[in-house]
Amino acid sequence: MTKKSLSLSEARANLAEAVNSVTFGRSRIELVRHGKAVAAIVSIEDADLLEALEDKIDLDEARKSLLEAKRKGTRPWSAFKKELGLR
Repeated sequence: MTKKSLSLSEARANLAEAVNSVTFGRSRIELVRHGKAVAAIVSIEDADLLEALEDKIDLDEARKSLLEAKRKGTRPWSAFKKELGLR
């Protein structure tokens, strides 16, 4: 897997070529504005993998939260609203 950098203007002028490079050349393209990386063009496989990793992290966090709620107990929403002065 190779990583390339393109300025936004280069990417705009050569978008089809950049997409082909990512799709068929198995590369990742970092988009740069004023010398700073601001975004990336990646294959759909990379994007799907990133989404799956984020989903796993979210699921792990939700499980931890549920265990903590079981351990510490919960409070009704009405108690929080009263505490915050909400109706």
